[in-house]
Amino acid sequence: MSSEDKFTRQTLLDVQTLTPSLFTLRTTRDAGFRFRAGQFVRLGVEKADGSVVWRAYSLVSAPHDEHLEFFSIVVPGGEFTSELSRLRIGDTLLVEKMATGYLTLDRFIDGRDLWLLGSGTGIAPFLSMLQDFEIWERFERIVLVYSARTLAELAYQDMIHGFSELEHLAEFTHKLTYLPVVTREQAPGCLNARITQLIENGELERAAGLELTPEHSRVMICGNPQMIDDIRQCLKARNMNLSLTRRPGQVAVENYW
Repeated sequence: MSSEDKFTRQTLLDVQTLTPSLFTLRTTRDAGFRFRAGQFVRLGVEKADGSVVWRAYSLVSAPHDEHLEFFSIVVPGGEFTSELSRLRIGDTLLVEKMATGYLTLDRFIDGRDLWLLGSGTGIAPFLSMLQDFEIWERFERIVLVYSARTLAELAYQDMIHGFSELEHLAEFTHKLTYLPVVTREQAPGCLNARITQLIENGELERAAGLELTPEHSRVMICGNPQMIDDIRQCLKARNMNLSLTRRPGQVAVENYW
């Protein structure tokens, strides 16, 4: 993808290192760039030899924001993140003009309760959705489940706890239940098991005060492929299936590495 008509050049505004393996980055936004909450876009970094390394990232920012924000894991020896780590504020990032991805609310034709199950950087698309108006209007209850290995890896806590302070969302935020999950250590206020286990033993539903049922629940899952497969099997056992264009269902997924 070398031709300039496929991407725009944006400026790196900010990079925040959260842990040795996690960082966030923020860029300017082209006035013509459009996306739906939950979608991803490919970012490109130019190498010293003039070639470009591309990688897909979900947008953390809301569709109405003036900037673009992304949440990334550092891949040891990974070509993209090693190039990215050399960049400084003011440097150029290439942003593809077309956002894509199917982890959007139009995957579901109905539903009363929305469960958002994210692990690691897979929380990104859900943060974009929760800053958008549509999700709050459409569902009666929203359960955000965010799983990380350690407490330090739970990012964006200020944003998650701050939704109720946002003027345009204040009247809706009673709908949200936030359930942080930490798998490798005991942490106060966090569940301590893999999401699959929490579904199987009923602990997730008890913590949410809500049942997972095919009639009322719609579930979005974002994380590594293994986590997604495991949770899908759990939900299948409850007659909850992937939502396809030709066969609407209860589950939508996005794979993350």
